[in-house]
Amino acid sequence: MPIPFPLPDPPTLYHPTPLLAELRENEPVAQVRFPDGKLAWLVTRYADVRTVMTDNRFSRAAASTPDQPQMGLGSLATESLIAKDPPEHTRLRRLVARAFTHRRVEELRPRVADVVTELLAGLRKQPEPADLVQNFSLPLPVQVICDLLGVPATDRDRFHGWSDAVMGNWERDQEIMVGGLTSLSQYFAELIAEKRAHPGDDLMTGLIAARDEHDKLTEQELVTLGIGLLIGGHETTANQINMFLLTLREHPAELARLREDPSLLESGVEELMRFTQLGNSVSSMIRVTTEDVELGGVTIPAGSPVMPALGAANRDPAVFVDPDRLDVTRADNPHIGFGAGAHHCLGAQLARMELQEALRGLLHGLPNLRIVAPESELVFKPTMIVRSLESLPVAWS
Repeated sequence: MPIPFPLPDPPTLYHPTPLLAELRENEPVAQVRFPDGKLAWLVTRYADVRTVMTDNRFSRAAASTPDQPQMGLGSLATESLIAKDPPEHTRLRRLVARAFTHRRVEELRPRVADVVTELLAGLRKQPEPADLVQNFSLPLPVQVICDLLGVPATDRDRFHGWSDAVMGNWERDQEIMVGGLTSLSQYFAELIAEKRAHPGDDLMTGLIAARDEHDKLTEQELVTLGIGLLIGGHETTANQINMFLLTLREHPAELARLREDPSLLESGVEELMRFTQLGNSVSSMIRVTTEDVELGGVTIPAGSPVMPALGAANRDPAVFVDPDRLDVTRADNPHIGFGAGAHHCLGAQLARMELQEALRGLLHGLPNLRIVAPESELVFKPTMIVRSLESLPVAWS
């Protein structure tokens, strides 16, 4: 019998719902039923999840048609880079990938460190307790991605509300989401016109040249790429900073290790990526099988929606020793928090670097930093795909 989906909420913010561990052990490829009656397959073991994300028989393009279950993002999930299969996906990704190489990201690190320093200086001027969301964790990735894209500083406050709307619940808040997406589309059409008239040394100017001079993408693809990069470049990183700190508060020994030894920041970020529950435990885009596929001892028929459960895969004891323990020194950590295969997060290197510099600044620049609100008083924005805090009160003296 299909399992009702969404799955039950976990008892805490820090672990996946226990049902995922049960399924991973006993029914690693399980059929689930959405509230509208549509059926899909839920995959929970690490090896099977990687297969779903890397095997071309599991198609993102086929999953992006209106008749398939959608898990947020509305039409952005059906028109953007994340909705394409090769070769279309390869063509579009190649146009922007050069901005996110390891070398290019390392060139940006000093600037990001400077932004962290500037934001912390501003935070210290606030009366305690102060809101970390508005004073640090949101403006940091916003400023970085806007600088990269060439979005003027005066426009940065305009788009976050639209982005929040697009990242909401598509089934529940469709009108709001359409409004946010429409506003973002209009904004990027205006920005593209401005960049055409006054080119800059930024990613959007480069993409416009690819469109106008080399005919490598359509005007709609240009707008959609801009929206996807803008949302993807700040929403998850801002919320990861907040959830990382909440997770570390629950693990004071690991927090102390990171404070005492800055060399652990790299492994610490990777472990927090594996361990932290940024959203629900099924936080990867649905794929659809293009033919019958045998997975985990089950034959999944062609045309079936398949959901890889990243939260379950990243806690798989077949891959991770003591998987429900946070260990910032963990060396063997092949987590798939950034996905895998063709749809591996384009900005993974940028996100890693931003998270490292954010923790470096917060834990070493403010050594007495602490969250002063109990968990019961924290307010998360309703219906968001990821856990997004309204505010996070902190003190540091």
